[in-house]
Amino acid sequence: MELLDKLQILADSAKYDVSCSSSGSSRSNKKGQLGNAAPAGICHSWADDGRCISLLKILFTNCCVYDCKYCVNRVTNDVPRAAFTPEELCEITVEFYRRNYIEGLFLSSAVIKSPDYTMELIITALKKLRQEYKFNGYIHVKSIPGADLRLVYQAGLLADRMSINIELPSLQGLKLLAPQKNAESIIKPMAFVKDQIQGANELTIYRKKQLFIPAGQTTQLIVGATQDSDLTILKLTSELYRRYQLKRVYYSAYVPVNDDSNLPSLNTSPPLLREHRIYQADWLLRFYGFEARELLDEGHANFDTKLDPKCDWALRNLGCFPVEINRAPMEMLMRVPGIGYQMAQRIVRARRVAALSYDDLKKMRVVLKRARYFITCKGVYYGGVNIDSEDLYPVLAAQEDPKNVYGQISMFEMGSFAK
Repeated sequence: MELLDKLQILADSAKYDVSCSSSGSSRSNKKGQLGNAAPAGICHSWADDGRCISLLKILFTNCCVYDCKYCVNRVTNDVPRAAFTPEELCEITVEFYRRNYIEGLFLSSAVIKSPDYTMELIITALKKLRQEYKFNGYIHVKSIPGADLRLVYQAGLLADRMSINIELPSLQGLKLLAPQKNAESIIKPMAFVKDQIQGANELTIYRKKQLFIPAGQTTQLIVGATQDSDLTILKLTSELYRRYQLKRVYYSAYVPVNDDSNLPSLNTSPPLLREHRIYQADWLLRFYGFEARELLDEGHANFDTKLDPKCDWALRNLGCFPVEINRAPMEMLMRVPGIGYQMAQRIVRARRVAALSYDDLKKMRVVLKRARYFITCKGVYYGGVNIDSEDLYPVLAAQEDPKNVYGQISMFEMGSFAK
């Protein structure tokens, strides 16, 4: 098989892994112009300093011994199969880099023969890339569930970031849709990686530079493949952040690629809106001091799709509102719909000089179309709607912009998460 054919097959097979962001573009290079967004497998990630990094997103192979019911690469599927050799993978990566298509590599793989065998192939490729080709770019590698921890460690010394994907948010879902996998094969290496990162940080202080996946570890959860509620997903997410110090949990709306009685109907579309709401809630967990049990409970186990999670929480906790903009602590300001982290900081700084009026908030560009229902300025309420009435819900629900709800999240709309 020609190398370009392998590239097309394995880049297409990798598109369901959302541990980085798709480019969403298909512009090809033209005479007299710079750049090329068309090559298969180009995606983007972001560095801690905000830089966008273009990555070659590829599978080492889509030949798999597992029969996970939700996966397009399951062994029983009749799809084109391909596999790179370590040398081929290195050549493609370096060639893409030299052409300035990419700055790094995102490497995942199906399980060929066994987890250990697959992990050994990945390590061979990464060693060759680092040592023989002297590739010093960013590498994000996906650990293979069930692989020996010694192999996970070797891969961690060669990569910048590692994904250990849980995929399904409950043991019941795992048994139903991926019976060949078990939770221990995922959680055990996740704990191992966390310990190794902590140990490397200690060595950084006392002896030498950190080498073990300095950009940390991530995971992915599929939304909608099972009957698990948003509450189940959010509880798991919260626990993963707390226990394993993950850099990020990614969520992937279930895409119906297989016909199976245990899966949602093929006639249903991917639950993109639900995915979007969970991403918004994830942001509240990580940066706004919310806990999963505050956002959802057994009586309210799924997010209201008509409201963002912060508005949803505020409407169920109206006893906390309205807050006085000139006296509310920073933590409470961040819980006001329409006020994000940075805006809350600006408000706290500004009110030290003088009491803020409603016009001052307008000049500061606070999102008052939502915030005005939950605040007072100098003791005056500007919402125009009785906060204790049922009239507030339809007003807030009508403010949702469908263009910002459906489709993939853009890096340029990150501010919307903090409002």
